Amino acid sequence: MLDLHCRTLLHSVEIVSAIRDDQWDLPTPCTQWTVRQLLAHMIRENRGFAAAAGGETADRSPWTSPIGTDPRVDYAASAEQVVAAFGAEGVLDGTFWLPLINDSMVFPATQAVSFHLLDYLVHGWDVAVSIGRPLAFPDDVVPAVREIADREVRDGPRRHRPGATFAPALPTTATAPVLDQLLAFLGRDPDWRPAGGTPPPGRA
Repeated sequence: MLDLHCRTLLHSVEIVSAIRDDQWDLPTPCTQWTVRQLLAHMIRENRGFAAAAGGETADRSPWTSPIGTDPRVDYAASAEQVVAAFGAEGVLDGTFWLPLINDSMVFPATQAVSFHLLDYLVHGWDVAVSIGRPLAFPDDVVPAVREIADREVRDGPRRHRPGATFAPALPTTATAPVLDQLLAFLGRDPDWRPAGGTPPPGRA
């Protein structure tokens, strides 16, 4: 899983590095966030997960840490930080404290890494579609993340609540591309694009 995670994060860095200065205020599929706000969330989650991998069980500051003047730089640094933290000796045998999910318990490390992998494939898509950037996730990543989603994410009433991690699942078909099926299951419209925007290359 660490290899899948590393390659997914590296591709997300490529996507983020392509954000132009005139794109920070564009809307995203995360309807409450602009591109800048989404990236701030991604940076802080990287820092928080890295701290959790290092054994942090009380300090919330990485999850709320300030963002610098160029979020692209901060994102690349935070991605490198979390990949290194996950790969440290013995980390996968431990537990993670993830206060944004549940601050009263810890999660097995392998489950926490799977959460992060799922989140960053989807958020990579969020950024890419918002800025009109093509996606190039490795062929083995999307099916693996779909398996994680099937195992870890449940559809149901709680996904209708304000602030739910994922919106209710949307209709899809068994013949749709695996990425489209994954996005729909997680409540995202695979055909979403900013109002007046153009779809990424390869999408009609």
